[in-house]
Amino acid sequence: MMKIQNNVTEFVLLGLTQDPQKRKVVFVVFSVFYLFTILGNLLIVVTIKSSPTLGSPMYYFLSYLSLADACFSTTTAPRLIIDSVSKNQTISFNDCMTQVFAAHFFGCMEIFLLVLMAYDRYVAICKPLHYSNIISRRVCVILVFLAWVGSCIHSTAQIFLALSLPFCGPNLIDHYFCDLQPLLRLACTDTFVVNILIISNSGVICMVSFVLLMISYIVILYSLRNQSSEGKRKALSTCTSHIIVVIIFFVPCIFIYTRPPTTFPVDKLVSVFYTIGTPLLNPLIYTLRNKDVKDAMKKLWKNIRGT
Repeated sequence: MMKIQNNVTEFVLLGLTQDPQKRKVVFVVFSVFYLFTILGNLLIVVTIKSSPTLGSPMYYFLSYLSLADACFSTTTAPRLIIDSVSKNQTISFNDCMTQVFAAHFFGCMEIFLLVLMAYDRYVAICKPLHYSNIISRRVCVILVFLAWVGSCIHSTAQIFLALSLPFCGPNLIDHYFCDLQPLLRLACTDTFVVNILIISNSGVICMVSFVLLMISYIVILYSLRNQSSEGKRKALSTCTSHIIVVIIFFVPCIFIYTRPPTTFPVDKLVSVFYTIGTPLLNPLIYTLRNKDVKDAMKKLWKNIRGT
């Protein structure tokens, strides 16, 4: 691809709103959201790592999902919070590219971990006699490592696409963080091919993962017909939590990354769901619907108070 000179050294993030009063509301609301997101996800990580009763592969994957959630939210929320009370809403070109890389890295990591958690539930429910052999601790470590590698490959591809775009001005990004779709609208070149590559990368990952997850849960739910009432109840509770997370995360992602680079008024609101909403809701969904995690947290709290 022929390199075109880039005249833009910084961008201006317009945020969720330019109204001074609404920006104050954004600051308060998202400060609270971000605080609870970090505390909730780190609490899950600490609880799982410190509790011997939460040593199963499902909780091993959940601990990494919580870590990915905390990092994913950190790539977007702090800047949104700071920009909402700052007169200077600029972001340097290099920082913008770093944000693109980090957002896609941790977002892709979350996708792969959700897939791994669904696979774990499928094996546990459909092949219970072979579960310990198929999902051993060594296999878990390898799968998480592959998820990190796959996320790195995905985000590296995305950053190469972003760096291939020439920016000659304007530099106003109608969004609250740097992402490829809003950047495409600022590029001073035809972005048709780049957008196709984005769809074939991010869009396909989102769509294929979502379809695979839905198919796996259909198979799991179908296999539950032969389970006991208690087995059905426990499996349904776990699977329902996973399905809620999957829908909240994937539907907005598919909406954003599987269409041409056109602007819709709801784009920024939709992005809030998967960049800030899902990392906030994951701890609530997995703790409120999981007795083992709640019991481990109570025990951890008692141990902390005892010391």
